[in-house]
Amino acid sequence: MNNHENQFLGTEAIGALMGKYAIPCIISLLVGALYNIVDQIFIANASYLGSFGNAANTVVFPLTVIALGIAVMVGDGCCAYVSLSLGMKQADRARKSVGNSIVVVLAVSLVLSAIYLIFCNQIIAMFGGTVNQETFHHSKEYFFYITLGIPFYMFGQAMNPVIRADGSPRFAMASTLAGAIINIILDPIFIFVFRWGMMGAAVATVVGQVATALLAVWYIRHMKQVKPELADYRLVAPVIRRTLVLGITSFLSQISLVAAMAAINNMIRKYGAIDPIFGQDQYAQIPMAVVGIVMKFFQIVISIVVGMAAGCIPIVGYNMGAGLAGRVKALFTKLLTAEALVGAVALLIVELFPGKLIAIFGAANESAYYTEFALHAFRIYLCMMVLACVNKACFIFLQAMGKAVESTALSMIREIVFGVGFALVLPRLFGLDGVLYSMPVSDILTFIIALYLIIQTCRELNAKIKFESQSELDISVVREVTAES
Repeated sequence: MNNHENQFLGTEAIGALMGKYAIPCIISLLVGALYNIVDQIFIANASYLGSFGNAANTVVFPLTVIALGIAVMVGDGCCAYVSLSLGMKQADRARKSVGNSIVVVLAVSLVLSAIYLIFCNQIIAMFGGTVNQETFHHSKEYFFYITLGIPFYMFGQAMNPVIRADGSPRFAMASTLAGAIINIILDPIFIFVFRWGMMGAAVATVVGQVATALLAVWYIRHMKQVKPELADYRLVAPVIRRTLVLGITSFLSQISLVAAMAAINNMIRKYGAIDPIFGQDQYAQIPMAVVGIVMKFFQIVISIVVGMAAGCIPIVGYNMGAGLAGRVKALFTKLLTAEALVGAVALLIVELFPGKLIAIFGAANESAYYTEFALHAFRIYLCMMVLACVNKACFIFLQAMGKAVESTALSMIREIVFGVGFALVLPRLFGLDGVLYSMPVSDILTFIIALYLIIQTCRELNAKIKFESQSELDISVVREVTAES
Protein backbone atom coordinates (compact mmCIF):
# COMPACT_ATOMS: atom_id res chain seq x y z
CA MET A 1 0.00 0.00 0.00
CA ASN A 2 1.21 3.50 -0.79
CA ASN A 3 0.70 5.77 2.24
CA HIS A 4 0.98 8.83 0.00
CA GLU A 5 -2.36 7.99 -1.65
CA ASN A 6 -4.30 9.33 1.35
CA GLN A 7 -2.29 12.55 1.82
CA PHE A 8 -4.93 14.58 0.00
CA LEU A 9 -7.08 14.18 3.15
CA GLY A 10 -4.69 16.57 4.83
CA THR A 11 -4.44 19.11 2.01
CA GLU A 12 -7.63 19.25 -0.07
CA ALA A 13 -10.31 21.84 0.77
CA ILE A 14 -12.59 20.73 3.63
CA GLY A 15 -15.80 21.44 1.71
CA ALA A 16 -14.66 19.40 -1.28
CA LEU A 17 -13.65 16.48 0.95
CA MET A 18 -17.02 16.56 2.73
CA GLY A 19 -18.78 16.34 -0.62
CA LYS A 20 -16.53 13.55 -1.87
CA TYR A 21 -16.92 11.36 1.21
CA ALA A 22 -20.21 12.38 2.81
CA ILE A 23 -22.50 12.30 -0.24
CA PRO A 24 -21.77 8.67 -1.18
CA CYS A 25 -22.07 7.72 2.50
CA ILE A 26 -25.42 9.49 2.78
CA ILE A 27 -26.70 7.70 -0.31
CA SER A 28 -25.41 4.37 1.01
CA LEU A 29 -27.22 4.80 4.34
CA LEU A 30 -30.37 6.11 2.71
CA VAL A 31 -30.42 3.13 0.42
CA GLY A 32 -29.82 0.85 3.40
CA ALA A 33 -32.75 2.46 5.20
CA LEU A 34 -34.91 1.92 2.12
CA TYR A 35 -34.79 -1.86 2.62
CA ASN A 36 -37.19 -1.74 5.55
CA ILE A 37 -39.05 1.37 4.45
CA VAL A 38 -39.80 0.02 0.98
CA ASP A 39 -41.06 -3.20 2.56
CA GLN A 40 -43.38 -1.18 4.78
CA ILE A 41 -44.71 0.95 1.92
CA PHE A 42 -45.62 -2.07 -0.19
CA ILE A 43 -46.99 -3.95 2.81
CA ALA A 44 -49.13 -0.96 3.81
CA ASN A 45 -50.62 -0.70 0.32
CA ALA A 46 -51.45 -4.40 0.07
CA SER A 47 -55.08 -4.60 1.16
CA TYR A 48 -54.66 -8.14 2.51
CA LEU A 49 -51.85 -7.00 4.87
CA GLY A 50 -52.53 -3.33 5.73
CA SER A 51 -51.91 -2.04 9.25
CA PHE A 52 -51.49 -5.60 10.58
CA GLY A 53 -48.53 -6.08 8.26
CA ASN A 54 -47.28 -2.60 9.13
CA ALA A 55 -47.42 -3.39 12.83
CA ALA A 56 -45.54 -6.65 12.18
CA ASN A 57 -42.87 -4.73 10.30
CA THR A 58 -42.55 -2.39 13.29
CA VAL A 59 -42.13 -5.37 15.62
CA VAL A 60 -39.35 -6.95 13.53
CA PHE A 61 -37.55 -3.74 12.66
CA PRO A 62 -35.65 -3.40 15.99
CA LEU A 63 -34.38 -6.95 15.57
CA THR A 64 -32.73 -6.02 12.29
CA VAL A 65 -31.31 -2.95 14.05
CA ILE A 66 -29.55 -5.24 16.54
CA ALA A 67 -27.78 -6.91 13.62
CA LEU A 68 -27.02 -3.52 12.09
CA GLY A 69 -25.67 -2.24 15.42
CA ILE A 70 -23.13 -5.04 15.66
CA ALA A 71 -22.18 -4.65 12.00
CA VAL A 72 -21.60 -0.89 12.19
CA MET A 73 -19.65 -1.27 15.43
CA VAL A 74 -17.21 -3.50 13.62
CA GLY A 75 -17.31 -1.54 10.35
CA ASP A 76 -17.19 2.02 11.73
CA GLY A 77 -14.59 0.99 14.31
CA CYS A 78 -12.45 -0.52 11.57
CA CYS A 79 -12.96 2.58 9.41
CA ALA A 80 -11.79 4.88 12.23
CA TYR A 81 -8.87 2.58 13.12
CA VAL A 82 -7.74 2.37 9.49
CA SER A 83 -7.99 6.15 9.00
CA LEU A 84 -6.04 6.92 12.18
CA SER A 85 -3.43 4.30 11.25
CA LEU A 86 -2.98 5.70 7.75
CA GLY A 87 -2.62 9.20 9.18
CA MET A 88 0.21 7.88 11.39
CA LYS A 89 1.76 5.90 8.48
CA GLN A 90 1.10 2.52 10.17
CA ALA A 91 -0.17 0.37 7.31
CA ASP A 92 0.31 -2.94 9.13
CA ARG A 93 -2.20 -1.96 11.83
CA ALA A 94 -4.71 -0.94 9.17
CA ARG A 95 -4.43 -4.32 7.43
CA LYS A 96 -4.84 -6.28 10.65
CA SER A 97 -7.93 -4.28 11.58
CA VAL A 98 -9.59 -5.12 8.24
CA GLY A 99 -8.73 -8.82 8.43
CA ASN A 100 -9.85 -9.17 12.04
CA SER A 101 -13.06 -7.25 11.39
CA ILE A 102 -14.09 -9.61 8.60
CA VAL A 103 -13.62 -12.68 10.81
CA VAL A 104 -15.46 -11.12 13.77
CA VAL A 105 -18.52 -9.95 11.84
CA LEU A 106 -18.96 -13.32 10.09
CA ALA A 107 -18.72 -15.28 13.35
CA VAL A 108 -21.10 -13.00 15.25
CA SER A 109 -23.67 -12.95 12.43
CA LEU A 110 -23.97 -16.75 12.49
CA VAL A 111 -24.40 -16.79 16.26
CA LEU A 112 -27.06 -14.05 16.13
CA SER A 113 -29.01 -15.87 13.43
CA ALA A 114 -29.04 -19.05 15.52
CA ILE A 115 -30.32 -17.15 18.57
CA TYR A 116 -33.08 -15.53 16.53
CA LEU A 117 -34.26 -18.85 15.12
CA ILE A 118 -34.21 -20.66 18.46
CA PHE A 119 -36.01 -17.96 20.47
CA CYS A 120 -38.28 -16.59 17.75
CA ASN A 121 -41.59 -16.51 19.67
CA GLN A 122 -40.11 -15.07 22.85
CA ILE A 123 -38.26 -12.33 20.96
CA ILE A 124 -41.33 -11.28 18.99
CA ALA A 125 -43.38 -11.10 22.20
CA MET A 126 -40.63 -9.00 23.82
CA PHE A 127 -41.03 -6.36 21.09
CA GLY A 128 -44.82 -6.08 21.34
CA GLY A 129 -45.80 -8.60 18.66
CA THR A 130 -48.63 -10.01 20.79
CA VAL A 131 -50.80 -6.90 20.42
CA ASN A 132 -53.25 -9.18 18.57
CA GLN A 133 -53.15 -12.59 16.87
CA GLU A 134 -52.98 -11.30 13.30
CA THR A 135 -49.98 -9.09 14.07
CA PHE A 136 -48.18 -11.99 15.79
CA HIS A 137 -48.74 -14.26 12.79
CA HIS A 138 -47.36 -11.71 10.31
CA SER A 139 -44.44 -10.86 12.61
CA LYS A 140 -43.37 -14.50 12.90
CA GLU A 141 -43.48 -15.07 9.15
CA TYR A 142 -41.53 -11.90 8.32
CA PHE A 143 -38.99 -12.50 11.09
CA PHE A 144 -38.12 -16.05 10.00
CA TYR A 145 -37.09 -15.12 6.45
CA ILE A 146 -35.35 -11.90 7.51
CA THR A 147 -33.27 -13.96 9.95
CA LEU A 148 -32.00 -16.18 7.13
CA GLY A 149 -30.43 -13.12 5.52
CA ILE A 150 -28.78 -11.77 8.69
CA PRO A 151 -25.22 -13.01 7.86
CA PHE A 152 -25.33 -11.38 4.41
CA TYR A 153 -26.84 -8.19 5.81
CA MET A 154 -24.26 -7.82 8.57
CA PHE A 155 -21.31 -8.55 6.32
CA GLY A 156 -22.42 -6.03 3.70
CA GLN A 157 -23.11 -3.31 6.27
CA ALA A 158 -19.81 -3.89 8.11
CA MET A 159 -17.74 -3.76 4.95
CA ASN A 160 -19.38 -0.57 3.68
CA PRO A 161 -17.39 1.82 5.95
CA VAL A 162 -14.26 -0.30 5.44
CA ILE A 163 -14.56 0.21 1.69
CA ARG A 164 -14.95 3.97 2.28
CA ALA A 165 -11.81 3.98 4.44
CA ASP A 166 -9.95 2.30 1.57
CA GLY A 167 -10.75 5.36 -0.54
CA SER A 168 -13.74 4.03 -2.51
CA PRO A 169 -16.88 5.76 -1.19
CA ARG A 170 -18.56 5.47 -4.59
CA PHE A 171 -18.18 1.70 -4.70
CA ALA A 172 -19.57 1.50 -1.15
CA MET A 173 -22.57 3.50 -2.33
CA ALA A 174 -23.02 1.45 -5.50
CA SER A 175 -22.94 -1.91 -3.70
CA THR A 176 -25.69 -0.84 -1.30
CA LEU A 177 -27.68 0.77 -4.10
CA ALA A 178 -27.59 -2.43 -6.15
CA GLY A 179 -29.14 -4.42 -3.31
CA ALA A 180 -31.84 -1.83 -2.68
CA ILE A 181 -32.81 -1.66 -6.35
CA ILE A 182 -33.21 -5.43 -6.41
CA ASN A 183 -35.43 -5.18 -3.32
CA ILE A 184 -37.57 -2.44 -4.86
CA ILE A 185 -38.06 -4.49 -8.04
CA LEU A 186 -38.89 -7.74 -6.24
CA ASP A 187 -41.17 -6.34 -3.51
CA PRO A 188 -44.20 -5.56 -5.74
CA ILE A 189 -43.72 -8.80 -7.67
CA PHE A 190 -43.65 -10.98 -4.57
CA ILE A 191 -46.34 -9.04 -2.65
CA PHE A 192 -48.86 -8.12 -5.36
CA VAL A 193 -48.27 -10.62 -8.17
CA PHE A 194 -47.31 -13.78 -6.26
CA ARG A 195 -49.20 -12.65 -3.13
CA TRP A 196 -46.53 -14.08 -0.85
CA GLY A 197 -47.39 -11.53 1.83
CA MET A 198 -44.81 -10.95 4.57
CA MET A 199 -42.67 -13.78 3.23
CA GLY A 200 -42.47 -12.00 -0.12
CA ALA A 201 -41.36 -8.73 1.47
CA ALA A 202 -38.70 -10.53 3.49
CA VAL A 203 -37.37 -12.64 0.60
CA ALA A 204 -37.05 -9.54 -1.62
CA THR A 205 -35.02 -7.88 1.12
CA VAL A 206 -32.74 -10.88 1.62
CA VAL A 207 -32.01 -11.25 -2.11
CA GLY A 208 -30.91 -7.60 -2.19
CA GLN A 209 -28.71 -8.12 0.87
CA VAL A 210 -27.02 -11.11 -0.73
CA ALA A 211 -26.17 -8.98 -3.78
CA THR A 212 -24.59 -6.28 -1.59
CA ALA A 213 -22.58 -8.87 0.35
CA LEU A 214 -21.23 -10.46 -2.85
CA LEU A 215 -20.09 -7.07 -4.15
CA ALA A 216 -18.33 -6.45 -0.83
CA VAL A 217 -16.53 -9.80 -1.15
CA TRP A 218 -15.33 -8.83 -4.63
CA TYR A 219 -14.02 -5.50 -3.35
CA ILE A 220 -12.17 -7.02 -0.39
CA ARG A 221 -10.28 -9.17 -2.88
CA HIS A 222 -9.32 -6.05 -4.90
CA MET A 223 -8.66 -3.41 -2.22
CA LYS A 224 -6.63 -0.41 -3.39
CA GLN A 225 -4.72 0.64 -0.30
CA VAL A 226 -5.35 -1.62 2.69
CA LYS A 227 -4.71 -5.09 1.30
CA PRO A 228 -4.97 -7.67 4.12
CA GLU A 229 -2.77 -10.72 3.75
CA LEU A 230 -3.57 -14.21 5.07
CA ALA A 231 -1.79 -13.52 8.38
CA ASP A 232 -3.95 -10.43 8.94
CA TYR A 233 -7.04 -12.64 9.36
CA ARG A 234 -5.53 -14.21 12.47
CA LEU A 235 -7.37 -12.71 15.44
CA VAL A 236 -5.28 -10.31 17.53
CA ALA A 237 -6.91 -9.24 20.80
CA PRO A 238 -5.46 -5.67 21.01
CA VAL A 239 -6.49 -4.94 17.41
CA ILE A 240 -10.02 -6.25 17.96
CA ARG A 241 -10.30 -4.36 21.24
CA ARG A 242 -9.23 -1.04 19.72
CA THR A 243 -11.46 -1.52 16.68
CA LEU A 244 -14.52 -2.27 18.82
CA VAL A 245 -13.79 0.61 21.21
CA LEU A 246 -13.70 3.04 18.28
CA GLY A 247 -16.97 1.59 16.97
CA ILE A 248 -18.80 1.26 20.27
CA THR A 249 -20.66 4.55 19.83
CA SER A 250 -22.14 3.35 16.54
CA PHE A 251 -23.20 0.14 18.27
CA LEU A 252 -24.74 1.90 21.25
CA SER A 253 -26.61 4.38 19.07
CA GLN A 254 -28.22 1.45 17.28
CA ILE A 255 -28.66 -0.99 20.16
CA SER A 256 -30.02 1.67 22.48
CA LEU A 257 -32.52 2.50 19.76
CA VAL A 258 -33.62 -1.13 20.07
CA ALA A 259 -34.05 -0.74 23.82
CA ALA A 260 -36.07 2.42 23.29
CA MET A 261 -38.22 0.76 20.63
CA ALA A 262 -38.84 -2.24 22.89
CA ALA A 263 -39.96 0.12 25.64
CA ILE A 264 -42.08 2.17 23.24
CA ASN A 265 -43.73 -0.87 21.64
CA ASN A 266 -44.62 -2.34 25.02
CA MET A 267 -45.94 0.97 26.34
CA ILE A 268 -48.04 1.28 23.18
CA ARG A 269 -49.41 -2.21 23.74
CA LYS A 270 -50.10 -1.53 27.44
CA TYR A 271 -51.66 1.93 27.21
CA GLY A 272 -53.31 1.31 23.86
CA ALA A 273 -55.24 -1.51 25.52
CA ILE A 274 -56.92 0.95 27.91
CA ASP A 275 -57.58 3.60 25.25
CA PRO A 276 -61.30 3.93 24.32
CA ILE A 277 -60.51 3.54 20.60
CA PHE A 278 -57.34 1.49 20.38
CA GLY A 279 -58.46 -0.82 23.16
CA GLN A 280 -60.76 -2.41 20.56
CA ASP A 281 -59.18 -5.46 18.91
CA GLN A 282 -59.75 -4.28 15.33
CA TYR A 283 -57.84 -1.03 16.04
CA ALA A 284 -55.24 -2.34 18.52
CA GLN A 285 -52.43 -2.49 15.94
CA ILE A 286 -52.85 1.12 14.74
CA PRO A 287 -50.64 2.96 17.30
CA MET A 288 -47.81 0.48 16.81
CA ALA A 289 -48.07 0.67 13.01
CA VAL A 290 -48.18 4.48 13.07
CA VAL A 291 -45.25 4.95 15.46
CA GLY A 292 -43.29 2.54 13.28
CA ILE A 293 -44.00 4.73 10.25
CA VAL A 294 -42.98 7.90 12.08
CA MET A 295 -39.74 6.18 13.10
CA LYS A 296 -39.13 5.20 9.48
CA PHE A 297 -39.33 8.83 8.39
CA PHE A 298 -36.98 9.75 11.23
CA GLN A 299 -34.67 6.98 10.03
CA ILE A 300 -34.51 8.62 6.60
CA VAL A 301 -33.47 11.92 8.17
CA ILE A 302 -30.99 10.26 10.51
CA SER A 303 -29.52 8.36 7.56
CA ILE A 304 -28.65 11.73 6.02
CA VAL A 305 -27.28 13.02 9.32
CA VAL A 306 -25.23 9.92 10.10
CA GLY A 307 -24.08 9.72 6.48
CA MET A 308 -22.71 13.25 6.61
CA ALA A 309 -20.90 12.59 9.90
CA ALA A 310 -19.74 9.03 9.19
CA GLY A 311 -18.56 10.04 5.73
CA CYS A 312 -16.21 12.47 7.47
CA ILE A 313 -14.65 9.81 9.72
CA PRO A 314 -11.70 9.09 7.37
CA ILE A 315 -11.06 12.85 7.02
CA VAL A 316 -11.20 13.47 10.77
CA GLY A 317 -9.12 10.41 11.60
CA TYR A 318 -6.39 11.22 9.09
CA ASN A 319 -6.10 14.88 10.14
CA MET A 320 -6.12 14.01 13.86
CA GLY A 321 -3.41 11.41 13.25
CA ALA A 322 -1.41 13.92 11.20
CA GLY A 323 -1.74 16.65 13.86
CA LEU A 324 -3.78 19.07 11.71
CA ALA A 325 -6.13 20.46 14.38
CA GLY A 326 -7.12 23.52 12.34
CA ARG A 327 -8.62 21.36 9.61
CA VAL A 328 -10.42 19.22 12.20
CA LYS A 329 -12.05 22.29 13.77
CA ALA A 330 -13.09 23.66 10.38
CA LEU A 331 -14.70 20.34 9.54
CA PHE A 332 -16.49 20.20 12.92
CA THR A 333 -17.99 23.66 12.39
CA LYS A 334 -19.16 22.95 8.85
CA LEU A 335 -20.61 19.59 9.84
CA LEU A 336 -22.67 20.88 12.77
CA THR A 337 -24.04 23.71 10.63
CA ALA A 338 -25.02 21.35 7.82
CA GLU A 339 -26.65 18.89 10.24
CA ALA A 340 -28.76 21.65 11.80
CA LEU A 341 -29.97 22.70 8.34
CA VAL A 342 -30.98 19.13 7.52
CA GLY A 343 -32.96 18.98 10.76
CA ALA A 344 -34.68 22.29 10.00
CA VAL A 345 -35.80 21.15 6.54
CA ALA A 346 -37.08 17.83 7.94
CA LEU A 347 -38.97 19.66 10.69
CA LEU A 348 -40.77 21.84 8.16
CA ILE A 349 -41.81 18.76 6.19
CA VAL A 350 -43.28 16.87 9.15
CA GLU A 351 -45.05 19.91 10.56
CA LEU A 352 -46.50 21.14 7.27
CA PHE A 353 -47.15 17.93 5.32
CA PRO A 354 -47.83 15.04 7.72
CA GLY A 355 -50.92 14.06 5.73
CA LYS A 356 -48.86 13.56 2.58
CA LEU A 357 -46.38 11.40 4.45
CA ILE A 358 -48.95 9.09 6.00
CA ALA A 359 -50.71 8.73 2.63
CA ILE A 360 -47.61 6.97 1.29
CA PHE A 361 -48.12 4.26 3.90
CA GLY A 362 -51.60 3.13 2.91
CA ALA A 363 -53.77 5.58 4.87
CA ALA A 364 -56.47 5.31 2.19
CA ASN A 365 -57.05 1.67 3.15
CA GLU A 366 -57.40 2.38 6.87
CA SER A 367 -59.92 3.92 9.27
CA ALA A 368 -60.05 7.62 10.16
CA TYR A 369 -58.45 6.76 13.50
CA TYR A 370 -55.31 5.68 11.67
CA THR A 371 -54.84 9.03 9.91
CA GLU A 372 -55.83 11.08 12.94
CA PHE A 373 -53.31 9.37 15.22
CA ALA A 374 -50.62 9.55 12.52
CA LEU A 375 -50.94 13.34 12.11
CA HIS A 376 -50.77 13.74 15.87
CA ALA A 377 -47.72 11.44 16.15
CA PHE A 378 -45.71 13.11 13.38
CA ARG A 379 -46.13 16.59 14.83
CA ILE A 380 -45.25 15.68 18.42
CA TYR A 381 -42.69 12.91 18.13
CA LEU A 382 -40.45 14.77 15.66
CA CYS A 383 -40.83 18.37 16.85
CA MET A 384 -37.20 18.57 18.10
CA MET A 385 -35.66 17.22 14.91
CA VAL A 386 -33.01 19.97 14.68
CA LEU A 387 -31.58 19.09 18.09
CA ALA A 388 -31.72 15.37 17.31
CA CYS A 389 -29.61 15.92 14.19
CA VAL A 390 -26.97 17.99 15.99
CA ASN A 391 -26.80 15.45 18.82
CA LYS A 392 -26.20 12.56 16.44
CA ALA A 393 -23.47 14.45 14.56
CA CYS A 394 -21.74 15.22 17.86
CA PHE A 395 -21.70 11.51 18.84
CA ILE A 396 -20.02 10.45 15.61
CA PHE A 397 -17.54 13.31 15.34
CA LEU A 398 -16.23 12.67 18.85
CA GLN A 399 -15.90 9.01 17.93
CA ALA A 400 -13.89 9.89 14.81
CA MET A 401 -11.55 12.06 16.91
CA GLY A 402 -10.76 9.03 19.06
CA LYS A 403 -12.83 10.37 22.00
CA ALA A 404 -14.57 7.04 22.55
CA VAL A 405 -15.41 7.68 26.22
CA GLU A 406 -17.14 11.03 25.67
CA SER A 407 -18.92 9.79 22.57
CA THR A 408 -20.09 6.59 24.25
CA ALA A 409 -21.25 8.38 27.40
CA LEU A 410 -23.29 10.92 25.45
CA SER A 411 -24.85 8.23 23.29
CA MET A 412 -25.73 6.11 26.34
CA ILE A 413 -27.32 9.05 28.14
CA ARG A 414 -29.45 9.93 25.10
CA GLU A 415 -30.59 6.50 24.10
CA ILE A 416 -30.73 4.54 27.36
CA VAL A 417 -31.16 6.99 30.25
CA PHE A 418 -33.42 9.44 28.41
CA GLY A 419 -34.75 7.38 25.48
CA VAL A 420 -35.79 4.34 27.49
CA GLY A 421 -36.42 6.18 30.75
CA PHE A 422 -38.88 8.72 29.39
CA ALA A 423 -40.57 6.09 27.18
CA LEU A 424 -41.35 4.14 30.36
CA VAL A 425 -42.22 7.08 32.64
CA LEU A 426 -44.14 9.60 30.53
CA PRO A 427 -46.90 7.19 29.38
CA ARG A 428 -47.79 6.73 33.06
CA LEU A 429 -48.59 10.45 33.17
CA PHE A 430 -49.93 11.12 29.66
CA GLY A 431 -51.03 7.72 28.30
CA LEU A 432 -50.26 7.14 24.61
CA ASP A 433 -49.22 10.78 24.23
CA GLY A 434 -46.46 10.11 26.75
CA VAL A 435 -44.85 7.77 24.23
CA LEU A 436 -44.76 10.61 21.72
CA TYR A 437 -43.40 13.15 24.23
CA SER A 438 -40.45 10.88 25.10
CA MET A 439 -38.56 11.74 21.89
CA PRO A 440 -38.50 15.57 22.04
CA VAL A 441 -37.86 15.65 25.81
CA SER A 442 -34.87 13.30 25.37
CA ASP A 443 -33.40 15.42 22.57
CA ILE A 444 -33.70 18.69 24.50
CA LEU A 445 -31.87 17.33 27.53
CA THR A 446 -29.23 15.60 25.40
CA PHE A 447 -28.52 18.82 23.50
CA ILE A 448 -27.68 20.62 26.73
CA ILE A 449 -24.96 18.04 27.43
CA ALA A 450 -23.84 17.93 23.77
CA LEU A 451 -23.45 21.71 23.73
CA TYR A 452 -21.04 21.51 26.65
CA LEU A 453 -18.98 18.84 24.85
CA ILE A 454 -18.99 20.87 21.62
CA ILE A 455 -17.61 23.90 23.46
CA GLN A 456 -14.97 21.79 25.23
CA THR A 457 -13.91 20.14 21.97
CA CYS A 458 -13.53 23.52 20.23
CA ARG A 459 -11.39 24.77 23.12
CA GLU A 460 -9.13 21.73 22.87
CA LEU A 461 -8.77 22.16 19.13
CA ASN A 462 -8.01 25.87 19.57
CA ALA A 463 -5.24 24.98 22.02
CA LYS A 464 -3.77 22.51 19.54
CA ILE A 465 -4.01 25.05 16.73
CA LYS A 466 -2.14 27.57 18.89
CA PHE A 467 0.51 24.97 19.69
CA GLU A 468 0.88 24.03 16.02
CA SER A 469 1.24 27.69 15.03
CA GLN A 470 3.88 28.26 17.71
CA SER A 471 5.78 25.16 16.59
CA GLU A 472 5.73 26.33 12.98
CA LEU A 473 6.98 29.77 14.10
CA ASP A 474 9.82 28.20 16.09
CA ILE A 475 10.83 26.08 13.11
CA SER A 476 10.77 29.15 10.87
CA VAL A 477 13.00 31.07 13.28
CA VAL A 478 15.49 28.20 13.46
CA ARG A 479 15.61 28.01 9.66
CA GLU A 480 16.25 31.77 9.40
CA VAL A 481 19.06 31.60 11.97
CA THR A 482 20.57 28.62 10.21
CA ALA A 483 20.40 30.40 6.86
CA GLU A 484 22.11 33.49 8.28
CA SER A 485 24.85 31.36 9.75
